[in-house]
Amino acid sequence: MAKQQKEVRDLQEGSYVMIDDVACKINGYSTAKPGKHGSAKARVEAVGVFDGKKRSMSQPVDAKCWVPIIERKGGQVVSVESATVAQVMDLDTYETFSMSIPEDMDLEPDDEIEYLELDEQRKIV
Repeated sequence: MAKQQKEVRDLQEGSYVMIDDVACKINGYSTAKPGKHGSAKARVEAVGVFDGKKRSMSQPVDAKCWVPIIERKGGQVVSVESATVAQVMDLDTYETFSMSIPEDMDLEPDDEIEYLELDEQRKIV
């Protein structure tokens, strides 16, 4: 899995972080001031990129955490197998694979799409 290490203080809303070994997009970041007995703490609220589940973590701001390297790629719909699955061809490598279609999206053959990829997980944006 492609990932790098960062300090918690370097995270910001809209970026990605690994929580419980799952890639998540941060939608809330807050810090608490350092107190008499410890360092400043950060609370990160995030949603799983590929599963949509809410997750949170609370750590000191100088702690290290993993940040996934998620690639944004382009593809073309080759065929629509069903209402929930489409056959997609990567525009760079010409590799074809099946992807699930989001509920609010209507795809036709020859449509160009953008998708996120991390290891073997893919999601249409």
